Amino acid sequence: MGIFRIHSVFILGSLLVFSACKKVEKTSLPEQKVDLLSIPDYFPPIPFPSDNTFTEERWTLGKALFYDKALSRNETVSCGSCHKPHLAFSDDVAVSLGDLNTLGRSNAPSLTNIGYNPYFTRAGGVPTLEMQVNVPIQEHDEFNFNIVDIVERLKDNAYYQDASLKAYNRDLDPYVITRAIATFERSIISGNSPYDKFTYQNKPEALSTAEKKGMDLFFSSRTNCSECHSGFNFSTYAFENNGLHERYSDSGRMRITKAESDRDKFKVPTLRNVELTSPYMHDGSLKTLTEVVEHYNTGGVNHKNKSQFIKALQLTEEEKTNLVAFLKSLTDYEFANQSKYKPEQ
Repeated sequence: MGIFRIHSVFILGSLLVFSACKKVEKTSLPEQKVDLLSIPDYFPPIPFPSDNTFTEERWTLGKALFYDKALSRNETVSCGSCHKPHLAFSDDVAVSLGDLNTLGRSNAPSLTNIGYNPYFTRAGGVPTLEMQVNVPIQEHDEFNFNIVDIVERLKDNAYYQDASLKAYNRDLDPYVITRAIATFERSIISGNSPYDKFTYQNKPEALSTAEKKGMDLFFSSRTNCSECHSGFNFSTYAFENNGLHERYSDSGRMRITKAESDRDKFKVPTLRNVELTSPYMHDGSLKTLTEVVEHYNTGGVNHKNKSQFIKALQLTEEEKTNLVAFLKSLTDYEFANQSKYKPEQ
């Protein structure tokens, strides 16, 4: 199987997929081989909890729920409304709209390799992916609903009841909903970008000269980019202030800890597929990677909690161009175009 682990899960024949509406219809696809959980050899194992190990039945149920608008109060949005596969499971607006077009509060982050995160939300207030599923459901500016009411709404749905019994040996309930969606989300794995081919797959031609120069800059002490964006997933998962604003409408990590030292700090995001996830920053205030690089080149604005690694870089125009080129080399187009992740039309 090449660079992918032998324990990947396959489906042979017809794959059952479902539309994102209250009445879930089964759709038969042409006979094919679908790899549901493919982890590159150079990635660590996905940390599945002992009570929610990976199975095909759980993945399929989770995907159906991920795209079902019945999870929102007025059935107007689903998880997939703000986390679109072709955008690396992010959105293309500064702040996404919730149920009945209610304006949200922060930029929708990419779900790329979300299963590796040690905690969730930009403020890091949720310890497990299963618990995170309930956050958008109960937020008034997202789904504006209650998971108990979702169970009541779907209790007569024959597909969901049957799928729940097959996946978890119990009727559909909050336990099943949160764990099934988390199972699907843990399968959102990306690791086949030009950078990966160059670094891990022994393909020196995968990166251009400009991309290689940008990579050298990225990992140098001159820019300090890799002090926060390190490891296979390009994130330390730490909470940092990057000098974006002097005043913030969202206090970030401080909302959780109540500590002034955490004011206006947010979890460091992965840079994988960053080309696809604009606009950028926790509030979507920067539209392009060129703007992002320029922000760090200036050193940002003064803030009492600004990271010690943020400083004026004095990059040349060519160096900034090379750095943007490297960031784009982290794009895994195969991942963004995989049909297994996409909802049925």
